[in-house]
Amino acid sequence: MSDRPYTRATALPELLRQRIVILDGAMGTMIQRYKLGEADYRGTRFADHPKDLKGDNELLVFTRPEVILEIHERYLAAGADIIETNTFGATRIAQEDYGLAELARELNVEAARLARQACDKYSTPDKPRFVAGAIGPTPRTASISPDVNDPGARNVSFDELRESYYEQAQGLLEGGADLLLVETIFDTLNAKAAIFAIDELFEATGERLPVIISGTVTDASGRILSGQTVGAFWHSVRHAKPLAIGLNCALGAALMRPYIEELSKIAGETYISCYPNAGLPNPMSETGFDETPEVTGRLMEEFAQAGFLNIAGGCCGTTPEHIAQIAERVGKYRPRCVHQGLFTQLAA
Repeated sequence: MSDRPYTRATALPELLRQRIVILDGAMGTMIQRYKLGEADYRGTRFADHPKDLKGDNELLVFTRPEVILEIHERYLAAGADIIETNTFGATRIAQEDYGLAELARELNVEAARLARQACDKYSTPDKPRFVAGAIGPTPRTASISPDVNDPGARNVSFDELRESYYEQAQGLLEGGADLLLVETIFDTLNAKAAIFAIDELFEATGERLPVIISGTVTDASGRILSGQTVGAFWHSVRHAKPLAIGLNCALGAALMRPYIEELSKIAGETYISCYPNAGLPNPMSETGFDETPEVTGRLMEEFAQAGFLNIAGGCCGTTPEHIAQIAERVGKYRPRCVHQGLFTQLAA
């Protein structure tokens, strides 16, 4: 990645030095509360589409934009400094499942515009708000065979991933994103394709946005799905010079603690983000997860007290109430100190 100064979110690095910055919570969990049906996802534009569309949450930026905007605003009202665009699955590769691959760029542009609208409404000189362009992992993996009987089989190539990520990042940039968040990484090779694409985009446009990279530890082994430890994951992506490196989703805060602690120690030159699920999944719970806002807030407060955090938020099962608790509790503590070293451009 280039060392050029950031062209957007230029105030964010200094804000991270001053305090723990708050990221929003789950988009999918909030969408579930609206109990939307197939007709909501189709609207008039997709009324005759041949495939079922319920569950394609990204499509709601076209068919129910008021829902997405309201969710963004609720997280901002709860204290979020950064909100994510509703684009976790807005790549061409992911949208192929719904027969809507050709809409990928338009989806990202519109989602970024909605988030931008919400942030502009809530931003003040004392509390600026930032739009993070959410870049999910896609439903395909470049490192793992989809066929147990053929270990060498792959259903996606590096170049296909790179092209898909480039299109997504291009749309997010056009729509007004302040930073890019490559998140829920279960395969580091997928993440490398995203990083490569983002670097190509920055070179082509002359823009340079902060990039946050967030992996997910899938079980108690402390490894991501493609087999890397947290330490190996960091060393595989550190060349991207991210504004922050972190973990999200998967285990919930209690089980995530040793891994976020390890990352906070070894990634000394950059900031640390953490936005776990609200505990482990429970299909009988209203949100699909058991942790109340108070429990999640208390766990994140322990992380802040221990000096692990620069960015704190929530993933699956978290709501504006969870984010309000996190913001209140971690706000009592100083942010984790970043060592001056490799990434000196953060001062720009």
